[in-house]
Amino acid sequence: MTIALRRRLLAEFIGTALLVAAVVGSGIMAATLSPGDVGLQLLENSIATALALGALILIFGPVSGAHFNPVVSAADWFLGRRAGTGLTARDLSGYVVAQIAGAIGGSMLTNLMFDLSAVTWSSKDRAAGHLWLGEVVATTGLILLIFALARSGRAPVAPAAVGAYIGAAYWFTSSTSFANPAVTIGRAFTDTFAGIAPASVPGFVVAQVVGLAVGVGLLAALYPDAGQAADQVVVPSDERDPALDRRP
Repeated sequence: MTIALRRRLLAEFIGTALLVAAVVGSGIMAATLSPGDVGLQLLENSIATALALGALILIFGPVSGAHFNPVVSAADWFLGRRAGTGLTARDLSGYVVAQIAGAIGGSMLTNLMFDLSAVTWSSKDRAAGHLWLGEVVATTGLILLIFALARSGRAPVAPAAVGAYIGAAYWFTSSTSFANPAVTIGRAFTDTFAGIAPASVPGFVVAQVVGLAVGVGLLAALYPDAGQAADQVVVPSDERDPALDRRP
């Protein structure tokens, strides 16, 4: 990574905040415009989220890689260690903090946009074994997709591919595919369609970490040299920070 860490962290903060705003805001709109039809609400929510995610990757990918997700950043660090690519441990800690802070901020901002209190703790219980299994599946698939694209030289199609996967996973997983610890935490701050009760957050996060481990294990079997492409996750960053050229 040659772009200054502060710029990358800012991109991760803003990008994650806007992603949560898209998830929560479209959920509120869906519940308002289609009352009583949960299927239609989920369709509206999933389409808006998929499209927003693709756009956000295009905006912030060239700066930070557009991870917006601690499990993606953790996989990037882990897989890139031996190859000397990807995030450093210092980068990883900064990314995770920026992503969680951004997710919380995005949820609070969305609450305010819809004339709600900044923090409205969710009462939507999502604690059940089949939901945790859905999170393992969703997270595993996301990790496989992102790193397979990078390893095969197709990272530029990540905006469309990742958006499409998340949009589809809303429907084929029992949990509606959170697949992101930061977003899960952020969604606890809103008692709306997309919310999750704070007591349900730990179970989802644990399931996502399990999905991370399964995804990395499968990558090791399918793409043993995936770590060499860690610098290309999610969108390759070829820009050189001008500040580096001024260093003695």
